[in-house]
Amino acid sequence: RPSSRKLCVRHQRIADEGTNLKLQQALDDLPLEERESINAIWASFSSSPHPRRELILRGILTMCCFSQLSLLTDALSHLIRIDPFVTFPREISLKVLAYLDATSLCRAAQVSRHWKALADDNTLWREICQQHIGTKCAKCGWGLPILEARRLGISVTPSSPSPVAGASSSSKGKRKQEDLVPISVQKRHHSDPSPPVTPSAQPTPLLLPAPTPTTARIDSTPPHSPSPLSLSSPVEETLTRPWKDVYSERLKIERNWRRGRCSVRTLRGHTNGIMCLQFSETLPHLPFPVLITGSYDRTARVWNLETGEETRCLRGHTRALRALQFDQVKLVTGSMDHTLRVWNWRTGECIRTLEGHTEGVICLNFNSTVLASGSVDTTIKVWNFCTGECFTLRGHRDWVNGVLLWDPTPGSSLSVPDASSQHVAPGKMLFSASDDCSVRLWDLTLRTCVRQFTGHVGQVQSLKLLSLDTGHGAEDIPPNRHADGSTSLAEAGAATTVETQSPCGIKQLLLVSGSLDNTVKLWDIESGKVMRTLFGHIEGVWAVACNEMRLVSGSHDRTIKIWSYDGRCVSTLVGHTGAVTCIALGEDKIISGSDDGHVRIWSF
Repeated sequence: RPSSRKLCVRHQRIADEGTNLKLQQALDDLPLEERESINAIWASFSSSPHPRRELILRGILTMCCFSQLSLLTDALSHLIRIDPFVTFPREISLKVLAYLDATSLCRAAQVSRHWKALADDNTLWREICQQHIGTKCAKCGWGLPILEARRLGISVTPSSPSPVAGASSSSKGKRKQEDLVPISVQKRHHSDPSPPVTPSAQPTPLLLPAPTPTTARIDSTPPHSPSPLSLSSPVEETLTRPWKDVYSERLKIERNWRRGRCSVRTLRGHTNGIMCLQFSETLPHLPFPVLITGSYDRTARVWNLETGEETRCLRGHTRALRALQFDQVKLVTGSMDHTLRVWNWRTGECIRTLEGHTEGVICLNFNSTVLASGSVDTTIKVWNFCTGECFTLRGHRDWVNGVLLWDPTPGSSLSVPDASSQHVAPGKMLFSASDDCSVRLWDLTLRTCVRQFTGHVGQVQSLKLLSLDTGHGAEDIPPNRHADGSTSLAEAGAATTVETQSPCGIKQLLLVSGSLDNTVKLWDIESGKVMRTLFGHIEGVWAVACNEMRLVSGSHDRTIKIWSYDGRCVSTLVGHTGAVTCIALGEDKIISGSDDGHVRIWSF
């Protein structure tokens, strides 16, 4: 009759393995007297309390020879081991495994099938993915790319992209023979016989609504010539994958980033140097990712990023294209012919031409309400999409090479005097970079410069905003707090917030600039001071791009450098035969344009 007494883990395992049955069979083979003697010893040991058991065992050990001790060692090495996950409930086992990192979990999965079933649990890998994907892990310091374009069932919110915190866009200043003499002379001579453009004191309305997902795109396409860019891709059903596979896929890409391993494709089509580019892999209603490039050959070209094929060539500018930006509705280009053009890039139709600058347009940036452009004429013009009006910001003493819109308080309404009479929503800010070696921060409501960033000793060519989680990457950049009474943005008249709350913690906002002094600088927006300077290029830096994981820079020395935020150059990419003039950073790729007229796609 089976005993109702609950067995301990050790004796339960003996019962499961049939050890007692084997001993009984060995005992039955002995003579009766020996069986009775052995049974008496076992019974006496079994009925003894624990202190007496220890005494009996010590005595037996003193009587054992090496052969018996060897037998005990072999038996104990197996008996002393207890598999905790066989004993623990599944919930407790998963709680224990949750303390392991990814490498340890993979090793645990190799122990047994039971361990593998536990170590591959979706809940564990989901937690690991949340710690690493899109941010740096506070424990190991590793971060993994999000790979937004590869996620299934993604919902894309239509909005005008702004190249902030590593957005995939680039519009950089670069001089060619038709625009200037060598940099050391620092004098501009314009010999291109392009027709003069008469500036308009009161620009006509843009007649272009703020971009919305329902803005006409396909209606403007002739019925007899459907555009492949206007075709809607079929809606795929949402699929799920194990979180371990998701982590593994991204880990391979991150390792390639760190080791500088990538495949390279070259896109050929432009007949002159490429000055600006932008790509997007998440635009709705497109069957493929889109890349648009602008060149000194006076054209903008639309590419299928997957196949590398050119799908459209936009012609209309009479001089070099120097800047571009697009969203799902429109493309805006800036040219040395003094104009900006607004295109339906899916059909190739030029919707509007904006005139106002008295010299070539070097840079531009737009969001859902305004368009900002910088020019050789040292001014910045801000165009309002809704009213069609524009105003001019003056202050730079040389070419304006970069403009970058910034809304420090999205969704909020600040109290600004006479805000109802302004053409720009309160709180809108603008960064600008110039050949006068300075970076300025403008309040678009007050139309004044509220901060000047000085430190570069060469022309500043490129600007980007970088948002880092405090403790998840921002710890690599020491905080720069000053006790010298330096003026804060609020004291200068701009009620801004440069640290915002996020699910991962406090977001620290930094400004990244690239200059012809061969350096890249990271700025504290609140104090206007340099937090870190990156040295490594041997010639001027034309373009920078960044995200929460890394920073990349393209230089006149024909190289692309990948930087970590602790100031280390992780790897250097070589391949262009001309200066790298523009660059865009994705989660698994870098796209660069060069004076050699080629676009190179570096896939990691």
